[in-house]
Amino acid sequence: MWFLLANSVLAQIAESAVLERRFVTQIQEIRPLPGELDRVLVFNSNSPEVVQTEGILLSTFPGEGKQVPAAHLNKPLVGRFDFFSHHIVRSSRTLYQGALVYNPNNEPVTLEILQAASHATNPDAPFVQLPSMVENPDGRVYSGPGSRVMNEVLRNVREPEFPTKIEIPPQQSRMLFNLPILPGSGRTTYMRLQASAPVYMANLAMYPVANTQERFRAPLLEEWQNLLVTGRLAEPRDRTPTDPSKVGIEGEEKVFGRVAGVSIGSEWYARITDRPGEDRLSIPQPGRGISYPINTVTRITLGTNQVQSAPMAVRYADTAINGHGNYGVHYRAILPLANNTGNAQTVTVSIQTPFKQELARDRLFFVEPPQGRVFFRGTVRVSYRDDNRQPQVRYFHLVQRQGEQGQPLVTLRMPPSDRRIVTVNFFYPPDATPPQVLTVRTWE
Repeated sequence: MWFLLANSVLAQIAESAVLERRFVTQIQEIRPLPGELDRVLVFNSNSPEVVQTEGILLSTFPGEGKQVPAAHLNKPLVGRFDFFSHHIVRSSRTLYQGALVYNPNNEPVTLEILQAASHATNPDAPFVQLPSMVENPDGRVYSGPGSRVMNEVLRNVREPEFPTKIEIPPQQSRMLFNLPILPGSGRTTYMRLQASAPVYMANLAMYPVANTQERFRAPLLEEWQNLLVTGRLAEPRDRTPTDPSKVGIEGEEKVFGRVAGVSIGSEWYARITDRPGEDRLSIPQPGRGISYPINTVTRITLGTNQVQSAPMAVRYADTAINGHGNYGVHYRAILPLANNTGNAQTVTVSIQTPFKQELARDRLFFVEPPQGRVFFRGTVRVSYRDDNRQPQVRYFHLVQRQGEQGQPLVTLRMPPSDRRIVTVNFFYPPDATPPQVLTVRTWE
């Protein structure tokens, strides 16, 4: 059932409403997303988002022996951990991004590269206009480096230019990668890694080095090592996040900041059922829906009071207090749908981008047609059995703006007592703005 949105609420959720647009309310229950983040550490480098100087983007090395000790977080990484990086170069010259790994042990360390994808806006993944939903069976649909990288990680890709493993001798360093970012371009990188013993890592930015009067080359390992010891944090710094004690004070602007540190959690697994421990999710009554927020942050929870932001193990003082945005986090949701209504029903599963609000848990607010900047741009995989009981695995690239209801990813005609399992997988893409919702709807 649909209703026009009341003017009083409209004023709270759309500061620059366009009068010719129609605001609507979708009546449906909003439930917290079951599950939680795992404990896998993520080397999480997103601040400064825009880089204009050489310097240290993120270092987990000890500060001892460094010219700027505060630029180093002293956090060794061991076992399974992930690497996420997303930066944009606004400089007159190309900047190289180098990821340096150091073995502090007395024995060699093996660093396995289980998955790896890295792309730059130019030339790999320019931003292009795409429809709200496009089927993406072969991975060729993307817009921007974040969209392309998350699409490839979702498909378990390890790009061939990355080795399967790196052997690091005792008290020595090796480059994980050494890649250019052209002026005005951005680069997104995601890796799944496994270290046989503790290592330290640094993500660094450096200009090309003059080889002759007219030629330049990529920095060498020794030059990266020198930058690590002598360098300071890259600039300009992003806005400092709001002090948590001042959040909610009238007139105090809420600044989340951007992430630079080691976050805790790379995957959110959700088995969505009626109640914890049960084996089914009863479909809503006809004309109704149930929504589960994706990627909620402090004070933006759609009324659920559930904050999904990854906590930070270590971070710089001027960067995000939590991993707001959960960029690169794998959301994996299983929905064991059950039709208990007594009649055949048409059921859909979709991802939506409602307006942010904290006022109600029984409705979501949308607009027709959606306009403005993109709030979600990435590929989603759905797995299910269709109405002929044939297994289906489909990929869709979504582009959603704030207030966009979204098209169904899955449409099922479910007879009485029918049960169908739907699985939804995606890696939350950089440049997206939370929250979204995963919605199950039964149509009248």
